[in-house]
Amino acid sequence: MARHEVESEVQGSVWKIEVETGDRVAEGDVLVVLESMKMEIPVESPVAGVVIEILVKREEAVDEKQILAVVEDG
Repeated sequence: MARHEVESEVQGSVWKIEVETGDRVAEGDVLVVLESMKMEIPVESPVAGVVIEILVKREEAVDEKQILAVVEDG
């Protein structure tokens, strides 16, 4: 089983966290919603698997390329 680090594509803040550690997700499921420049940007799971870690909190500022969550495939 491989671990996949899910990164932010933009600088912004965490608007909503859609999953919890241990949740099973499908490829393309929204894990986190970021807010940047008054726009909501969904961050999707790159693979089907289980959410191992969520590394951010609601309203936290995030940088581009910051790791938001880790998903283990399988």
